[in-house]
Amino acid sequence: MGPPSRYAILPDDYSGQGKNTKDTKKFKGNANLELSGGGDAQVPKKKVIQTDKAAAPVGPYSQAIRYGDMVYVAGEKGISPETGKIVEGGIAAETRQTLDNVKAILEEAGLSMDDAVRSVVYVTDLSEFGTMNDVYAEYFKVDPPGRTTVEVTSLPAGAHVEIEITAARQS
Repeated sequence: MGPPSRYAILPDDYSGQGKNTKDTKKFKGNANLELSGGGDAQVPKKKVIQTDKAAAPVGPYSQAIRYGDMVYVAGEKGISPETGKIVEGGIAAETRQTLDNVKAILEEAGLSMDDAVRSVVYVTDLSEFGTMNDVYAEYFKVDPPGRTTVEVTSLPAGAHVEIEITAARQS
């Protein structure tokens, strides 16, 4: 005998009260999923987030994707939305423009920097970490997101820093 034809992964705080397959069962919290009519999960649809207030992507990708309560901002660089080029002024100026781009994208999604829960920072020279970190701290003054910082050999468009952010709508 094979496995059942339908699966559902239920969080610890599942509160479904339904007694038949026509009832709708909702999750507590921000799971943003429903089980309805026969147990089929209603999966949130992804939505592309795009704004002219941040630099256009340098390849075939979206600035960000909203999926349920989550927003995934693609790796942003210190590219000026006005010129389409990396800003001058070194790692501090690039980090500031990078985070201004992230902020504009999050605002387009109806979120703010305070909603960031995770970040990944890529730098081409880890000896500039302190300077990057000082600018980064200006944008995340209270409850900063979890962060990973990685040194890489190079970044697209000649950038010296790239930052990706995951944000969540707060309840």
